[in-house]
Amino acid sequence: MGCNLAIAGVTGAVGQEFLEILEERDFPFDSLKMLASSRSAGKKIEFKRKTYIVEELTKNSFKGINIALFSAGASRSKEFAPPAVEAGAIVVDNSSAYRMDPDVPLVIPEINPQAIAQHKGIIANPNCSTIIGIVPVWPLHKANPVKRMVVSTYQAASGAGQSAMLELEEQTREILAGKKPTCKAFKYQIAFNAFSHDSALQPNGYNLEEIKMVNETRKIYDCPDIAITCTCIRIPVFRAHCESINLEFTDPITPDQVRDLLSTAMGVTVLDDREHNRFPMPIDASGKDDIFVGRIRQDESIPENRGINIWVAGDQLRKGAALNAVQIAEKLL
Repeated sequence: MGCNLAIAGVTGAVGQEFLEILEERDFPFDSLKMLASSRSAGKKIEFKRKTYIVEELTKNSFKGINIALFSAGASRSKEFAPPAVEAGAIVVDNSSAYRMDPDVPLVIPEINPQAIAQHKGIIANPNCSTIIGIVPVWPLHKANPVKRMVVSTYQAASGAGQSAMLELEEQTREILAGKKPTCKAFKYQIAFNAFSHDSALQPNGYNLEEIKMVNETRKIYDCPDIAITCTCIRIPVFRAHCESINLEFTDPITPDQVRDLLSTAMGVTVLDDREHNRFPMPIDASGKDDIFVGRIRQDESIPENRGINIWVAGDQLRKGAALNAVQIAEKLL
């Protein structure tokens, strides 16, 4: 069965990724509406041997639409998702607007696909760092409940959009040519540098990205007691995020048990070659659907073998954003 599909924010980095993934997965649709801001209206986009004209996103854009994939930012989602639902569409929203709304399911299909059925017109896509971190932890948590997670992220420029990726490229050229780097998308130089994640700092000293990871993990796992702490950092990589994850389990667990559990886990590829010191890198994950996991080892500072360290890499634009949303849309069909 096909559907009438709309993409809001089609000209952005995630919007472009939506198109690539819809084509790759041969997502069945009868019609497709491409929507963006007034700046992009009138642009032509080639998709599946057909030319589409980008239309301006308005409150009247959704007549006859069954599924609307949103990646146009939180303020636009708040403005345009309710009229889309009123018009009869189901909205899969990639922004932070509805993630913590108790009436909106927050879904990763490998973890809680059953939550989709509870939707009231809107389904939220989690934050990219949350998805990349907790997909590989889930099969471990099911086998042996995780009591505490300590996460340090190494986040690519793509998390801040197309303009940030272009800025990384531009600054690299500028610095190599002996010029002063131009900072527009980011407050600080991203090329040859690393800095604390650029989301708003909260009174407790944590930034919003770190708080999102804590709250979203608890909601998706349906586990309000899980202890989580995060440090989120931007690094000069184009599009795949990496994370160092330290896990404290309820019962003893060995690295071999972790490898066994992850070797059959959906959406996960184990890349843990100690002999050649070969573990996941951003270039392994870029353009791939799976999240790569390696550096699987015992945390010897936690008694009774209840601690494990892992290192993960995942494509922020794919599984961290567009792919997850398309997987949700596939389940809706």
